[in-house]
Amino acid sequence: MPDAEHPYMQVAERIRRRILDGLLREGEKLPGQRDLAKAEGVSVATLGRALDQLQVEGYITTSRKGTFVANAPEVAPSSYDRITRVLRTGSVLAEGETLIVTKADLIKPPQYVAEIFDLEEGDQVVCRQWHTGKGQQRTGLFVTWYPAHFAAAVPELLSTSRTSSPGLLLKIQQTTGRRVQAGRDDLHGRDADAREAGFLGLRVGSPILAGAHRLWDDQGVIEYGEWCLPYRLAIGYEYTFEAVPEAS
Repeated sequence: MPDAEHPYMQVAERIRRRILDGLLREGEKLPGQRDLAKAEGVSVATLGRALDQLQVEGYITTSRKGTFVANAPEVAPSSYDRITRVLRTGSVLAEGETLIVTKADLIKPPQYVAEIFDLEEGDQVVCRQWHTGKGQQRTGLFVTWYPAHFAAAVPELLSTSRTSSPGLLLKIQQTTGRRVQAGRDDLHGRDADAREAGFLGLRVGSPILAGAHRLWDDQGVIEYGEWCLPYRLAIGYEYTFEAVPEAS
C-alpha cells in the first residue's frame, strides 16, 4: 500500500481533489511536468510518481500529446469526499455536476431509521431524495434523513430548490450549532431495483454499488444517508493508521 505521507502521494491527493471538485475538468490538459512540478513545489521525479498513481486510479490519461483528465472517469467521490467538500466549499457538488431533488418531506420513518435517530413511536424525520449527474451521465441516487426539528432552523430541508440544496449540511451546522464529529460508511454490491434503475438510467437488476453513511456528534446522529452508484463508477478511500497495539 502506498505511504499516504510520501510527497508524491500528497501531490496526487491535491490533484485528485481538484479533479473530484471539478476544478480540473474532464478532458482538460494538465500543464507540462516541469511546470506542474514547479507549481506543486516538488521535483519532476516526485511529480511523475504522483501522475503514475493517478493514472493507475483512472483519474488521468497520458499520450504523446500530454496528460489529460480522463474523459469518462471510473471514479466517484465517496461520502467522505462529498461531506468534506460541502464543509470546505459550501456545496456538495463538484464543478459541472448537477442536482435534482425529487422529495423533501416530514415523514414517519421506517423502524430502522427511527432506531438510528433514537426516536419515540410516532416521531417524524426529514427525508430528502435527490440524484446527481454530470453531462448525460447519472452519477448517484441519494436519500438523506435528518432530525425533524432541524426543519424549523433550516426550512430549506423541506424545499426541492436546486439552489439551496447543495449546501444544507453546512447550513445545519451554522444554524443549529451542531458539528459533525465522526462518521461511518457501509458499502455493498447488489442489483438495482426498479426505482434505482429508473433514476440511474440502468436496466432493472443491473449491478450497483450501494452504501449508507451516518454523521454524528455527542448529541446524536445529524445525518443518515443511503445512496447508490452506477456499476461503471467506483469509489476509493485513503487512510492512515494510528498507533495500534500489536497482538501478543
